[in-house]
Amino acid sequence: MKRRQFLSLTTAALAAPTLFVRRANAAEPGAPLPVPEVMDVGPGSGNRLEAIRSTREFVTGVRSDTLGYSQDYLGPLLRFRRGQTAKMDVTNRIDAPITAHWHGMHVPGHLDGGPQLAFGPGETWSPELPIDHPAATLFYHSHVHGRTADQVYRGLAGLIIIDDPDIDVPLPRDYGVNDFPLIVQDRSFDGAGRMTYDIGMMDLMQGFHGTEILVNGAIRPKLTVPAGLVRLRLVNGSNARMYDFSFTDGRTFHQVASDGGLLTAPVSMTGLRLAAAERAEIVVDFTDRASVRLVSTQGGSGMMGGGMMGNSGMMGGNGGMMGGGAEGSPLEILSFEIADARNPGPARLPEALPAPVVDLGEPVRRRDFTLNMHAGNMMGSMLNNLIGRDGQIMGINDESYDMGRIDLQVPHGETELWRINADMSMHPFHVHGTSFQVVMQNGRSVDPARIGWKDVVHVQGPTEILLRFDKRARADAPFMYHCHILEHEDVGMMGQFTVL
Repeated sequence: MKRRQFLSLTTAALAAPTLFVRRANAAEPGAPLPVPEVMDVGPGSGNRLEAIRSTREFVTGVRSDTLGYSQDYLGPLLRFRRGQTAKMDVTNRIDAPITAHWHGMHVPGHLDGGPQLAFGPGETWSPELPIDHPAATLFYHSHVHGRTADQVYRGLAGLIIIDDPDIDVPLPRDYGVNDFPLIVQDRSFDGAGRMTYDIGMMDLMQGFHGTEILVNGAIRPKLTVPAGLVRLRLVNGSNARMYDFSFTDGRTFHQVASDGGLLTAPVSMTGLRLAAAERAEIVVDFTDRASVRLVSTQGGSGMMGGGMMGNSGMMGGNGGMMGGGAEGSPLEILSFEIADARNPGPARLPEALPAPVVDLGEPVRRRDFTLNMHAGNMMGSMLNNLIGRDGQIMGINDESYDMGRIDLQVPHGETELWRINADMSMHPFHVHGTSFQVVMQNGRSVDPARIGWKDVVHVQGPTEILLRFDKRARADAPFMYHCHILEHEDVGMMGQFTVL
């Protein structure tokens, strides 16, 4: 961002009203939930994704400009089988560089799809991916430095399911019947009903927060499920917003998997928090046939817990959800109705789950990371750095991301303890190339088995993770560690490392 752009942005922000004005003709919720089409990715050729520009009617009769992988918004669900090598052809049909990052997948750096692997219009990237990952729900998205937030917001993202043929998972698994992916995103729309992405000062500081909730690309849709146990694969696909999921009747549900795969046993709960890019699989019992809604308290992210200023426009209020209720009321995510159809899944949850057992042992070294601004005064830092550092206003350990600099050289196969903290803010911290165990969060010890294997951890206070890298990454295709508030990532809160 150049000096003239910043001054124009600042003037507009300071002149903007401080209250978000709701659009009178808000989008109509309640359409059936779109269930992503499945691409079964096999070992041969023919597995093709094309990044395209398109349009989509989020609001009836109004078309918004979008991006997508092989479709108008988002991409197909990619289904991989552990033990295979999957060849993908990803073609760029848009007018800007893209990547395809296989978020959470354990692959070497030259296959990971990070910023160093961006490819231009008309080019095709053809990685051969060795699928060496436990059964899990993963994510894929473009990861071009400085453009990730915009490209993901407009639709360059999708879901991955990895199946393990060597284990029998005693959970609902009839896709589209009792096993559903839910990509939850917040998006903003203008007065005409077109999706917009207008970045203001507070959006850069806290991450962009939209005015509508989408699930699989539909505004607050409805899902019809059979009576009985239903598996929901929740993905926080928002740029920045954090969700505190619960059901309107307060019902109990069970978490059965985290970012990296299955838990050792179902965990009973009535609420679940997911920061940006976190995933969780939950099983909900609809035997009572009661209609119910999935909601979220109005979670924020960014400075001081996200509650200081909102992000609907330049400096607008963060509660202005169209049809989402008054400020402070729960956000409507998804409504459920019960069908008369028979549920083909199991009648009850097992007491234990076939989670992978990996003993990382004691760490041989410790590393410290602080996610920070470049100066203590936020507005001064923003002014000085946007003008002087070409938009790199954030960093890790006081260093903004530099594609030409390797920040860490991590030995292959050695266990490390990473200690992460943040200045003034809370951040979802993501590490490429591995899954890790969280051993301390917000200054408190935690049971890694209860949380499960992770690749994103919500950092609000001192946080410690135990990890080991079994996949290699060279200097020309390193792994990343970064905040997964995409606006923070784009303005420098990212580092890169080799594994040799």
